[in-house]
Amino acid sequence: MTARTRVALVTGAAGGQGWAIVERLRAAGFLVAACDQRSDELGVAVDKRGDAAVMGISLDVTSESQWDAAVRQVVDRFGSLTALVNNAGVLHRAAIADETVPGFETAWRVNCLGAFLGIRAALDQLRAAEDAAVVNICSTAAIRPFPLHSAYGSSKWALRGLTQIAAAELATCKVRVNAVFPGPVATPMLDDAVRQRLVATSVSGRLGQPLEIADAVAFLLSEQASFITGSELVVDGGQCLQIR
Repeated sequence: MTARTRVALVTGAAGGQGWAIVERLRAAGFLVAACDQRSDELGVAVDKRGDAAVMGISLDVTSESQWDAAVRQVVDRFGSLTALVNNAGVLHRAAIADETVPGFETAWRVNCLGAFLGIRAALDQLRAAEDAAVVNICSTAAIRPFPLHSAYGSSKWALRGLTQIAAAELATCKVRVNAVFPGPVATPMLDDAVRQRLVATSVSGRLGQPLEIADAVAFLLSEQASFITGSELVVDGGQCLQIR
């Protein structure tokens, strides 16, 4: 591997959006570690691709020890780690009166703690890399308050804050940290009823596609974004323009 080799670790990679990010980064020349707790689904996707430059790693993003092991596996296989994409996330809807402590805590652990643990586990590698970058997948739920989303929305607001703090703290290390804020995207996270409702109220008349989010991630990890850190790239088809 050369000093310019770009190596990315992507979490939540077994899902539609996560796998789209893996594919897009591979097309951009990255070696990619695709990570997910759903190891069976991930293994099928990695095996089907049949690409030695894409490795699959079973990872629970809420586990500090698994994060440390994942980074070691990436470095052992590819020699370095230069980019981190914290894409793993969970979503469920509940009114505040009906939300449970386990449900609320799980959202925070996956959506925010997982990103923190990832940044910390990868930090030594990122500091040593050239053009190192982190992209956190946030949400328009961290821009506007959506009813029935107290767990998900508040955890994404926390991730938004973590992104800004990490960007400020790591700027002197030349590690860029940015966030992508997807609006409604056509992934298994949204059931059919929710998809239909979102399409009906969308100013764009459709949902976003996973590749559109992947393109935003690829840009923020690229040399074209070398002067961008602490930024928030909203990819929502105009959702946040609506007053209702």
